Amino acid sequence: MIAIIDYGLGNLHSVKNALDTLGITSQITSDPKVILQASGVILPGVGAFEDSMKNLKERNLVEVIRRVVSNKTPFLGICLGMQVLFERGYEGETTEGFGFFKGEVRRMVVDEKIPHMGWNQLSFTRNDVLIDEMQEAYVYYVHSYLATNYDSEDLVGYSNYGNLQVPGYFHKDNIFAMQFHPEKSGEVGLAMLARFKEVCDDYSTSN
Repeated sequence: MIAIIDYGLGNLHSVKNALDTLGITSQITSDPKVILQASGVILPGVGAFEDSMKNLKERNLVEVIRRVVSNKTPFLGICLGMQVLFERGYEGETTEGFGFFKGEVRRMVVDEKIPHMGWNQLSFTRNDVLIDEMQEAYVYYVHSYLATNYDSEDLVGYSNYGNLQVPGYFHKDNIFAMQFHPEKSGEVGLAMLARFKEVCDDYSTSN
């Protein structure tokens, strides 16, 4: 079972509907016991970095997420749920994130409309377990902030938006992170979620 963390922010039901479409068992929950027993965990999110970390702290979920990651359970952050995995964010007050990835989250500076919203081509820097050797794909974004000063070795995919390269997909160890919304990205996004489920199954088998 995949746990979808409910912390008061995020497209919880659109993520669950996508998993339901794939026949993947999931549960929307803020129960630490359920989250820690899951074969995989998804942290969705829509909103501000500062509010996200505040809500996670109020629900005593920060340490739970750290335990999930240290246990090597497959973990997927989506949109805002991706951004808080970096060291800090500058949306609202400067706020410390989880620091699982090196880097900071800052407002986009681009010669195009903000927010960056809609379909965009995702190009890959390397092969990855969730992309099944896809050379390129189109995915759906909705965001005004993005990861900066990150470790290029963690980056798997990016999109070009005006004069800006938008980092779209990171992966390090058991942590997957997508700035775009796989649950809104059609067959490509569903394929990535299906591969995430396979990673979760492999984890369950080995533990």
